[in-house]
Amino acid sequence: MSLINENFLELQDSYLFSNIAKKVAKYTQENPDKMIIKLGIGDVTKPIVPACLEAMHKAVDEIGTADGFKGYGPEQGYEFLRKAIVENDYKARGVEIQQDEIFVSDGAKCDCGNIVDIFAQNNKVAITDPVYPVYLDTNIMSGRSITYLPVTAENNFIPELPKEKVDMIYLCFPNNPTGTVLNKENLKKWVDYARENQSVILYDAAYEAFITEEDIPHSIYEIEGAKEVAIEFKSYSKTAGFTGVRCAYVVIPKALKGYTKEGKEMSFNQLWNRRTCTKFNGVSYVVQRAAEATYSEEGKKQIRENIKAYLENARIIKEGLEEAGFTVYGGVNSPYIWLKVPEGMTSWQFFDKLLEEVNIVGTPGSGFGAHGEGYFRLTAFGTKENSMEAIERIRNWKC
Repeated sequence: MSLINENFLELQDSYLFSNIAKKVAKYTQENPDKMIIKLGIGDVTKPIVPACLEAMHKAVDEIGTADGFKGYGPEQGYEFLRKAIVENDYKARGVEIQQDEIFVSDGAKCDCGNIVDIFAQNNKVAITDPVYPVYLDTNIMSGRSITYLPVTAENNFIPELPKEKVDMIYLCFPNNPTGTVLNKENLKKWVDYARENQSVILYDAAYEAFITEEDIPHSIYEIEGAKEVAIEFKSYSKTAGFTGVRCAYVVIPKALKGYTKEGKEMSFNQLWNRRTCTKFNGVSYVVQRAAEATYSEEGKKQIRENIKAYLENARIIKEGLEEAGFTVYGGVNSPYIWLKVPEGMTSWQFFDKLLEEVNIVGTPGSGFGAHGEGYFRLTAFGTKENSMEAIERIRNWKC
């Protein structure tokens, strides 16, 4: 008799965005004449930028020749991409990261879940609430104890340090789903806490390219001492349009140490490298050449234009909602807009009314955790035309 991992029984019946997709599919089937505007899932709408496409075409032609053919590549990523990451994402910001501290992957979502492989099951995990579901679900699957850190309007969406000692801390800033940020002073408090308690911060910086304000760190390693306590995740999905292509990377500094039960010091970098070599064969050569092209002058310019357009959508949605009388957060350093639903209505009730009465899809806040109840997320990843149309519908709506 094969026994199951019963931790899976602690999960909700299905993934948040699967539930939304089913509801929208049912409504669409029953109302085929309705034009639905989808501002729910955080998928981009702009195509992969031309610089990346050109690099991919060249790479495809290259591997089609005997001399240029590539078999299995290095599991950690090709040197050309890791070098570009070091120079552009870190050295350019005054941060020293080594190439062998970078691991190229097939997506930050996978990384945020897979990273738990190198941590003991009895580690206590701190997770903000509301939160991107992957952080929570993967630790529930592993059977870990969870400490929830509320982030709401009452604390300005700045999580308070845990009152009890925790071993692993998930932070995501700019935040998904709230669209809010931590400044350097606030982030330093977390680095200091982790150093004092020998904790590890798992820092998801997937949306750092959307930061527009000063004093908002693009990397946790801008904070002194962070390399001793933090793992960082970054992604090409929301910048270069790689949601379907799949490419990201993890940074695990060699200064970051973990411990055996006997207190022996171990390198998390070495552990992740061992895990990577066993469970992963690397991102394809073609995709890594495309990722490298994001750091070319043309690539940077094209990506800035994409981000500028998404931030303009965010402005349109944020200001339009405020004019319609909603209380709104985010949308300045982030593609996400987080709004309070009308009094007396749950976030799922608001979802249903928004879908059925004005044909707009968003994401109920309760799907991100108990403290997300009463809130609702919209994304700026649609087209400008759809963003404007959505706001016009909401302005004319009597919810």
